[in-house]
Amino acid sequence: MAHADSDRWTRLIMLHSRVEQRLAEALHRDSALGLSEFRALCHLAASSDGELRMQEVADLVGLNQSTVSRLAGRLERAGLAERCHCAGDRRGVYLGITDTGRERQARALPVYEATLSGALDEAAASTDRELAALTRRLRLPT
Repeated sequence: MAHADSDRWTRLIMLHSRVEQRLAEALHRDSALGLSEFRALCHLAASSDGELRMQEVADLVGLNQSTVSRLAGRLERAGLAERCHCAGDRRGVYLGITDTGRERQARALPVYEATLSGALDEAAASTDRELAALTRRLRLPT
């Protein structure tokens, strides 16, 4: 069983890598956004007040604290987000999406979704039967 787990895990990593590469290329080409930048904007846009603590952004996007600080800096320089301090706790730093950030995220979302669907369609039709089966299982309704 351990060998089967290892094989499945390897295929999952391979699928993830292929899909992430396609997504990153499409977002960069069509929206001038990196994948982490896009995902951060999505999480900010979906939050109730358009802002999240920096640590929440790090956790949601899968980044460490120093990397999310650099990400926030890139978003700020592009006018897509801004950092602000929590009124009740000056140590608490938040990242908030700007109107420009909302517009860019909304324009990039269809590109992301179409690219994701296309990459998964391609993997599901792969001649690698295990990869194709894994992809089909991932797409089953929950």
